[in-house]
Amino acid sequence: MSTSEIFIYLTPVMTGLIGWFTNWVAVKMLFKPEKPVNFGIYKLQGVFPKRQDKLAQSIGKMVADELLTTHDIRERVLHKDNIDALLIFVESKVEHYLKHDFPIKYPIASIFFGKRRREQIKIDLMQEVHVMAPEVIHKVMEDLEENMKVEELVAKKVSALSPDKLEDLINGILKKEFRFIEWSGAVLGFLVGVIQVIFIEVFK
Repeated sequence: MSTSEIFIYLTPVMTGLIGWFTNWVAVKMLFKPEKPVNFGIYKLQGVFPKRQDKLAQSIGKMVADELLTTHDIRERVLHKDNIDALLIFVESKVEHYLKHDFPIKYPIASIFFGKRRREQIKIDLMQEVHVMAPEVIHKVMEDLEENMKVEELVAKKVSALSPDKLEDLINGILKKEFRFIEWSGAVLGFLVGVIQVIFIEVFK
């Protein structure tokens, strides 16, 4: 077998390597270079670093509109289970105060407040808390909905990410997909090489 024939039959390997390498470079150029590199009439910069601000705005809008709306937060916070858990927590704190802190802070007054009296005070306080707690939470959530700008908050956080952190974040999500793109280039390149060899053999 001549040298030229060896090169012909190695064509699928070479085209496969070229396909893998070009896709590998393409994936890397999503993130690199982080800073613009000036080539005179053309500036080269990674896709994500170049468009990080627009990406941040898009992610912020998506999160605010689809994933974490203030309405969803409000419904979750005002869920009956959460209200009940809050009331149980407040009741435990009131009971602890009346049983332990109050006698220490007001030793003389505590003489006139026996166990039965403290229990009645706790019951009276919790009745007020049951009325006030939902009202307070509703008011807090109204203020939160008015002042909390989820879109702006998320966009600001994404924009503030360093290029390396952004790359790690995206790679953590799309690592398998990027690897698939690289190997797809190798497979397609190899198949193109095989087709070239077949044509050469058929028409030589």
